[in-house]
Amino acid sequence: MENAFDLSTYMSNGVENIIKSIIKASFKNPKETAFIMNYMISSKEAKKRRESFEVKGMNIPPFLISSITSSCNLHCKGCYARENNTCGEGLDKQQMSADRWNEIFDEAKKLGISFILLAGGEPLMRLEVIQSAAKVKEIIFPIFTNGTMIDDCYINLFDKNRNLIPILSIEGRQEQTDKRRGNGTYELLMKCMNSLKKKDILFGISITVTRENIQTVTSSTFFNELYTMGCRSVVFVEYVPVTEATRGLEPTDLERKILEDNQEKLRKEFEDAIFISFPGDEKYTGGCLAAGRGFFHINVNGGAEPCPFSPYSDTNLKECSLLEALKSPLFKHIKESEILALEHTGGCLLFQKEAEVKKMLDCC
Repeated sequence: MENAFDLSTYMSNGVENIIKSIIKASFKNPKETAFIMNYMISSKEAKKRRESFEVKGMNIPPFLISSITSSCNLHCKGCYARENNTCGEGLDKQQMSADRWNEIFDEAKKLGISFILLAGGEPLMRLEVIQSAAKVKEIIFPIFTNGTMIDDCYINLFDKNRNLIPILSIEGRQEQTDKRRGNGTYELLMKCMNSLKKKDILFGISITVTRENIQTVTSSTFFNELYTMGCRSVVFVEYVPVTEATRGLEPTDLERKILEDNQEKLRKEFEDAIFISFPGDEKYTGGCLAAGRGFFHINVNGGAEPCPFSPYSDTNLKECSLLEALKSPLFKHIKESEILALEHTGGCLLFQKEAEVKKMLDCC
């Protein structure tokens, strides 16, 4: 089933399309354009590295998701990470060292990985890890942050290192954002965007899509306001219910259809911006991309997991290389079971198949 879809070609072309979009978005900014032009050369070299591994029968995903801290300065309502005890106070004792993250970034470069998403908790709470990422110019690091910790120090770091791209979390307008993230958060985000715009720093936003905010956050009017402030990318993330009490926020097929239709309209209207839907866009890739097929997740403690929403691991990066982690028995079982190739109608496939993943983990 997986052989019928050329994942390497799809993902490689996807990376190149993103780069072209960034160039369009930044052609008036010499500093941004200079970085992207150099990155394009690195990206082609990275593609060749991935292809060389593919010849040997080893698939190297072009993307990684890395949660670098379990700490966060906010207490957002319905937080998936806090509910699953992957984020919170006192959980950082076992977190991977900054030195090991530095090694992993270097290993990723040598394997041909082009994008590493930095998440948390709040990733900006680990400045030393962000500084390590800044040094690896061959990789773009979208940093998924609540934006409240972006001070002059971080503005200067982003300005000097254009491979670091802040992705600011927002829930819609002021009332919607403050309701979930705390009073005053929206105002801080607006100040942050203004600071980024003054330095012509490319940034994006991440939106948790729920039944309550779907109409607002997918509207042209809403994005146009952010676009004028310098925003050039949007990542729509479908809300995953943490308890039965929050299941009413989870998008249904109706909301997923609204997201898909409105996202297509936004792509046509704002050609120099990037719009990605997770996991919705996966249904156009021949199935779920988790477990190393298109990406995998490294948790705070170094565990190699199929996906942030499928937090199960049998392999730890504290004890093995990145290449060895890709050979995880759990990943192998998941891919051989063809669960990833099941019809993808929306929502997180592995989250929905949690029982099956747990059984596979028991077999490892």
